[in-house]
Amino acid sequence: ENFELFINVVREQGEWRLESHYKRDLFTPETVSSWLAAFETLIRSICRDPSLACEHLSLTEAGSAGTVRGLNATHSEYDETQTVHGLIAEAARGVPGRECLLWAGQGFDYRWLEESSNRLARWLRQRGARRGLRVGLCVERGPQLLVCLLGVLKSGAAYVPLDPGYPVQRLSYMAGDAGLELLVVDSELPEGLQWAAHKTVRLEHDSAQINALSDSPLEPDDACARSSDPAYVLYTSGSTGKPKGVVIPHRAVVNFLLSMAREPGLGADDRVLAVTTLSFDISVLELLLPLTVGAQVVLASREQALDGAMLRKLLESSAATLMQATPSTWRMLLEAGWRGTRGFRALVGGEALPADLARQLLACTHQLWNLYGPTETTVWSTCWRVSDPDKAILIGRPIANTQILILDAHGQLCPIGAPGEICIGGHGLAQGYLNRPELTAERFVPDRFTGSNSRLYRTGDLGRWRSDGQLEHLGRIDGQLKVRGHRIEPGEIETVLAAHPQVARCVVLAREDHPGDVRLVGYYVPAQTPPTASQLRQHLRSQLPDYMVPQHFVSLDHIPLLPNGKIDRKALPAPTESTPEPTTDYAAPSTPTELAIAQVWQQALGITRISIDDNFFDLGGHSMLMMRVLTLLRQSLDQPMSIVTLFQYPTIRSLAKHLLGHPRSTSTSTSNASERARMQREALSRIRKASGR
Repeated sequence: ENFELFINVVREQGEWRLESHYKRDLFTPETVSSWLAAFETLIRSICRDPSLACEHLSLTEAGSAGTVRGLNATHSEYDETQTVHGLIAEAARGVPGRECLLWAGQGFDYRWLEESSNRLARWLRQRGARRGLRVGLCVERGPQLLVCLLGVLKSGAAYVPLDPGYPVQRLSYMAGDAGLELLVVDSELPEGLQWAAHKTVRLEHDSAQINALSDSPLEPDDACARSSDPAYVLYTSGSTGKPKGVVIPHRAVVNFLLSMAREPGLGADDRVLAVTTLSFDISVLELLLPLTVGAQVVLASREQALDGAMLRKLLESSAATLMQATPSTWRMLLEAGWRGTRGFRALVGGEALPADLARQLLACTHQLWNLYGPTETTVWSTCWRVSDPDKAILIGRPIANTQILILDAHGQLCPIGAPGEICIGGHGLAQGYLNRPELTAERFVPDRFTGSNSRLYRTGDLGRWRSDGQLEHLGRIDGQLKVRGHRIEPGEIETVLAAHPQVARCVVLAREDHPGDVRLVGYYVPAQTPPTASQLRQHLRSQLPDYMVPQHFVSLDHIPLLPNGKIDRKALPAPTESTPEPTTDYAAPSTPTELAIAQVWQQALGITRISIDDNFFDLGGHSMLMMRVLTLLRQSLDQPMSIVTLFQYPTIRSLAKHLLGHPRSTSTSTSNASERARMQREALSRIRKASGR
């Protein structure tokens, strides 16, 4: 054929025939047939009512809608009255002596988990927790994390994750907005957080009273949660400058867990390595799914989750059979030399899976799965077993009891192959946003296509159905960002940045100027005296978690605009090497160790001139770059070091002195010990802030 695609209209015996010639290397018969059917539907729609505006013309007839319903035939029977903790207790009864948790080389069995969580549930109930209320969890990773999760659910309340590494101002807002009945902490409240003592449960302080309580299950009563009640409220970035709480009911979580147990699949012999913070909803799969099938959770510490070498060692020593992580974490693990183990399965989600990473993971795993889903539809809504990443990276088919429709800008069904907004319905939907009825009504809309009184969640993601019945993700419709697995509304960062007195106007976006290295960049027009990058970072860190603080700031005379008055994002310049400004007067590296560290920093940060007293984080460094630095330093200096060391010594001078065994100052040994303890606390705090995954 002379043309790759040619459509002809032929009149034949008083009728019109549509025919197409096409290149088979580019198009399948199913694709072209669906296009012709959509074209025919469009013509018929025009003929029926020529007065209709274009946006009201239909491209899909009942047959096409039926095809979409066929793609969403995901019905699966399950007990819709079941709760999350009930599902886990049911599994635990059959395997009380089996290990459910491995932490720091120590095993804990299902009997311990059930009895410990029963005691905690009774204590929480005595302190006021019950059905319909919310309990905040601000606890470190460790065995108590699982106990707290189940204890809150058994008390009847919903848990609200509050990451100890978040800024106090953000924690205070979340706690107040959630209207917490209680806040559970390990020992003390995060520094600066004001919270009533009578509404605080201190696990260490209250341990004697908790352990004195009965370890038998609570009797069913009106205070116990039902399947329609919230299981957790998880806060995500909000475009208005404040995070918003997503309310997820028990039924949605139960449906998700049962579906995941079938596909990608999990059995009693599996060991799942858990690396994700409780504030990220994918932790639900890592922490709860194994407990529903009698499997084992291998819990990584924050330090292990951020250190590729330590994570590799834990994977291999624990004989883990499955791990779920973002592409950033998988790259970190591969850079640390991990080459997989026999029968291992890798789950990837949280952001788009690049084809090159998929090829690497396929080479060292038994199965590789790509997962997709927003928090508002309970963790994952689709899954796809990766087969040939060179052809396409897909997000697959809906999980059990989940429906996905592709709608155009006017709410009409898109034909197969046509792009539109991914809208999700079914049992996984959240109840909405806590205390935000207007936003709930905007994002959770009536489902006009099933004929039932159900809703659809408008994801803001662009996608399409392929002719083979698989879904393809095509990016975002709006400006929402995904950076190292985190869902970020740039409007939230812009609101806080614009509040700085020396910023007149600003815009924030994510750039990937180097493959695999996505960075946030803040562009601003200064108001009179330009602020320094350090001042802007300090301002943002007081209100936002570290993963939402831009790595680069670029000062502009004006924000470029398009003719329609919108921001011309393509005209915003890439950060240059001079963009990250020095935090100190320049002092050149002089010793071999300083020179080696400086070379690694320059390579990782893309800066040619770094003072030995510049702070890595104030130059735009972040946790994933720190992992790259750690790997390169281990290779360059042939010296063992941990992620704590790098957080503890964030300048070239201090790190070089530490590596050479020199004291940091000339103080007495007592003050040195005190200083080292202080630095250790600061380093661990920084790790908490950085490990937002």
